[in-house]
Amino acid sequence: MKNLFISTVLLLGFTTTAFSQKRPPVPPHPSKTELYNAKAKELDKKYNFEKKLILKHPLATKKMKSQQLKALNERYRNEKKLLKSVR
Repeated sequence: MKNLFISTVLLLGFTTTAFSQKRPPVPPHPSKTELYNAKAKELDKKYNFEKKLILKHPLATKKMKSQQLKALNERYRNEKKLLKSVR
């Protein structure tokens, strides 16, 4: 009987301490505009980096560079359009 009482008291003590512990607050979710702005900024950064790589390529001819830039601009336009449609 004494063992049952002691184990019951310990069990109640452990459950109350488990429930009394504070949980960390939930981090705030970014708003839709913040997500859009982050994705747009990431897209611009990627575009500028790829453009810089194309323009500084030592072996590419002017014609090759212009073709690659046209393709890059088209892809950038499509991705921007897709991003705006999701908004």
